[in-house]
Amino acid sequence: MQTDSLFYALFQSVPSLLFELLERDPTEAEGYQFASVELKQTAFRIDGVFRPPEDTPDAPIYFVEVQFQRDPQLYRRLLSEVLLYLRQNPVVEDWRAVVLYPDPSIEVAERSLQEFLETSRVEVIYLNELGAMAELTPGLGILRLLIEPVETVPEAARGLIERVQQGSRSAVDTARLIELIETIVVYTFPRRSREEIAAMLGLSELRETRVYQEGREEEARSLISRQLTRKLGPLPDSLQAQVKALSLEQLEALGEALFDFAEASDLETWLAQP
Repeated sequence: MQTDSLFYALFQSVPSLLFELLERDPTEAEGYQFASVELKQTAFRIDGVFRPPEDTPDAPIYFVEVQFQRDPQLYRRLLSEVLLYLRQNPVVEDWRAVVLYPDPSIEVAERSLQEFLETSRVEVIYLNELGAMAELTPGLGILRLLIEPVETVPEAARGLIERVQQGSRSAVDTARLIELIETIVVYTFPRRSREEIAAMLGLSELRETRVYQEGREEEARSLISRQLTRKLGPLPDSLQAQVKALSLEQLEALGEALFDFAEASDLETWLAQP
């Protein structure tokens, strides 16, 4: 569950990462805004939408789905959300859907939607097929770092930081990329202290990243709430209050369990467990 949140934070901070993934010119990202969009009069929320600048209405809008768990309903839900968005926003003429998986084993085949998936409007990307870390741009390397084996994350992160520092980017862009790398390492080693992680990365100190500023519990709670709404529909206030009261460890456990929920009573049963 944390991985989804990280991806959305990465894309929001550096929109050009999506265009690098699609093998397009990263400068095309200029003016694009990445946001979560609530569909009117529904329980649907699209977590990842790249909206083009208002002065370029012909540019495509991108719908991004990050999927690190097997979900038989993914493509049906994605298609429903895209079509509903297009209905509510008739001015949109060009669109693309991008689905990111760590590897092909997570994808669940959907024969009835095969023609939809094979169109040029849908791009499915497996992160493990991006290539070796050393062969990737620093931007793609940061995305690849999200699926790096835990034991090699420190070395890979140090290599990325060194490459970013040696690049020709502006000081602002350099600092932003390094902060993203730090954030990924923080998520990978949640029990390590700031000092330990700074030493692991070869840095004199660890910046106050967005994760520390907003709190990991708030990040997890917000994401779990959205996932529950998408899975079960709007929740009663009583259930929402119980979810808000969960600890970070409990939220992570709920994030794993909710994929088996079919109705709100399943959540009630889970919350009632000692």
